[in-house]
Order: sequence, then C-alpha cells, then structure tokens
Amino acid sequence: AIAYGADAVYAGVPDFSLRVRINNFTEDSLREAVYFAHQHKKKIYITLNIYAHNVHLENIKRHLKFLKNLNIDGVIVADPGIIMLVQKYLPKVEIHLSTQANATNIEAVKFWAKAGVKRIVLAREVTLEEIREIKKAVPKMELEYFIHGAMCMSYSGRCILSKWMSNRSANLGDCTQPCRWKYSQKVQSSKFKFQMNLKPKIKNLKTCQERNNNEILAASVVDDQKRFEVDLEEDRHGTYFFNSRDLNLSSHIQDLLEAGIDSLKIEGRAKSVYYVATVARAYRQIIDAVGRKNFKQVVKEQQKELDSLVNRGYSKGFLLGNEPEHNFEGKLFDGENIHPHTKNNVKKSYDKIKRLTNKKSSFGVGVKFVGQIEGRKKIAGQTFNIVFMHNEMFLTDKIEAIESKGNKKVKIKKILNYKLEEVAEAHGGHDKRFFVRFDVVLPNHTLIRVKS
Repeated sequence: AIAYGADAVYAGVPDFSLRVRINNFTEDSLREAVYFAHQHKKKIYITLNIYAHNVHLENIKRHLKFLKNLNIDGVIVADPGIIMLVQKYLPKVEIHLSTQANATNIEAVKFWAKAGVKRIVLAREVTLEEIREIKKAVPKMELEYFIHGAMCMSYSGRCILSKWMSNRSANLGDCTQPCRWKYSQKVQSSKFKFQMNLKPKIKNLKTCQERNNNEILAASVVDDQKRFEVDLEEDRHGTYFFNSRDLNLSSHIQDLLEAGIDSLKIEGRAKSVYYVATVARAYRQIIDAVGRKNFKQVVKEQQKELDSLVNRGYSKGFLLGNEPEHNFEGKLFDGENIHPHTKNNVKKSYDKIKRLTNKKSSFGVGVKFVGQIEGRKKIAGQTFNIVFMHNEMFLTDKIEAIESKGNKKVKIKKILNYKLEEVAEAHGGHDKRFFVRFDVVLPNHTLIRVKS
C-alpha cells in the first residue's frame, strides 16, 4: 500500500482489530510495521475497534501499555470504554472514531469532539449532502470516509448474523460472513413444498401463489449445506438483502474532497498484494489529478484497472442518497467471467459490460497476477530480479510490470530456480522465489502479471 501511493495504513493485532481469522499481525510484527511506515515518512494507525466485553479489558490495558512504547500516529476505536482507556494509557495519541460507532449526524460528531476524538470515520450510510452539512457545522473535526472495498449489509458493520448462525461474533472480529453464503428459497404452500434457486431478485411471492394456485403459508431461505433456515420477509424493496456489492467511489473523489472529507479510506480485508497495490495506485492517481485538465481521463483509466480486479459488482453505496436502485444494476466480475445481476436486458447489459472489460486494463483482457519483485542479485555477471511467485509464469509469457507510476511491458530473458538452474517456468507455492532476468531491471515492490 505504501509503495503504491497510500499516505497512511491501518493495522492491528487480531484480538482487537475486527480481523481475527485473517490477520497475522503480532505485537512484534506491528512494531516492524510502525518502523517501516515511518521510515517511508507515512503514518500508521492502530485498530482497537472491537466492542469489548469485560473479559477483554485486562488484555486491552496490557496492549495499550505495549503501544505506549511505539511511536504510533493514532488509534481507531469504536467502544466508548476503550476510548477512556486510550486516554488514560496513551494521552498524547490521536483517537479516531471507527465507522463501527455509526456517526451519522452533526450532534453525534459534536458529542465525539467533546469526548476528545480527533477524527471520525463516518458511517457508510452518510450521504454527500450530509457530509457537507457536518463539515460546515463542525469544521475542526477531521472527517474520513470509505471509498472502496467490501461492505457489510448490517448497519456500518454492526452485524449479529455470524454470532447467531455460527456463534462467532463479527463485533469481535470473527465474522464468518453468512451474508455471502449460498442460499435457496423454500416456499411452503397448503398442499406441498417446493424449492428454487435464490436469484438476485427473488420472484415476488404473490406471483408464485398465482402460478401454483395455492395459498403460501411460509417462505424461507436455506443455506446450501442445510445448516440454517431463515424466515424470509418481502416488502416493496424486494428480498435480496444479504450480499452487498463492493463500494467504488472512484468517480466521486473530487466531490468528497470538496464536501470536506480529510481522509479517504480503502477497505482491505483479506486482500492480496496485487489487489492492494492496484487499488492504492488507482486512487493515488485520481487524487493527484484533481484540478488538472486530464482529471476525467485519469479517472476513466483507473476505473478500468479497478474493473479488472475480482469484485462482487460495484456500488456507490449511499453517497448519493438512499435510493436503492443503483445497487441492483451492473455486474459481478470473478476474474474470468462477468455476471449481470439484473434479469431485464441481460443481453444488452452483457454486451455493454463485455465492451468495457475488453478495455479494462492497458494489457488487455484476461490478466493474472503471478509475482512480486523482492530485490536483485548479480549472477555470472548478469543482474537478475528476485521474484516471489504467487502463480505460474512461463518463459514465453507476455509480461506486464506494474509500478507505482504506471505499467510497462517487459520480456523474460532467463529464469533460474533456487539452485541457479535454468528453467522454462516458475511456479508459486510456499516461499517460492526465482531469479528472473528481464530485458530491464525492475525496482522492488514491482508486481508482475501475465496475459492469460
């Protein structure tokens, strides 16, 4: 993230950062991360944004004592009790209010300002107009807003589905994401039961009733492993309420900055190095282009890069208001296939999406991330790059090097394995590094992708 344009990063140990099962940070590696960030003149904020129970408090106090010895730039907190502990143990450290705290209005922002909060990560439900109003009313409060990444369908992430269905609490960082499981619709009539696949927009139950000429007694959704059955209710907004699209506000960065947002935040839960680099670079270039004549062109180019990433379909969330229609249009891209989400005009939508994705990156259609540059080494008088492999790469592959300032096509001249034997291919796996001589020597942190 830092190498590709981020001004700051946020991180935390698993127990306190809402990232229990997908977080490898220890206190030792957190110390290294703080040193690395400051070495590159960037900031690092520590997440302490769980909603704590009594059993957590002593460990939180111990962790705060540990953080006192680090030169951290701030902590991100949601729980008022933890805020009080931070003020006691880290009185000189900035407190940023997590989006988990659901700050959505002027009076809430004033309250947190009096409580000693320096910056507020506004709830995703806050609209652009509300941002303007909040900044005008509380101009000294720094405001932060999520601009890209996964969204939880619960109120700013405060969900109890996981706790209810798996006994793993999302508010303690252990979410099993039942909102993203596969479900089927089950409808019980007065004479028989039948089941059908759950679609993005379930057919209106009244239509089913007319078709079968039966009284519908109940409807529910069942996960594919038949562990849980959830009663299904339908109103005028429909029934497809579980799985959210991904947030993408790349076309509204200038609007957010003009409205008074001080910091733009990217969600990075369980994301790859390739994803983080691509997203960080895209938004860095968009931000830097604000006010320039080529701003719209830069946005268009970077949106193609964002479209090339695996995503659940993009949404603008609630930024432009609370009308839900735009959240049910568009596409889902899984890296290979494009899946329209609407039943109407599927062919028309698909053709449009196909044209867009045919131009989605400078390299063309079908790209695969294969590795990252970790250094260079002189071997027999020639300079090789050390490549940490994530996926397979062949000597004959068409290669694109992704750097912080842009992409460039390069050619592979030679591949050596760890025994310095010349090979025709390199494969990913645990701690797999190869020595690769390209037609140019690439800098550290360069990412390599191939045309698939």
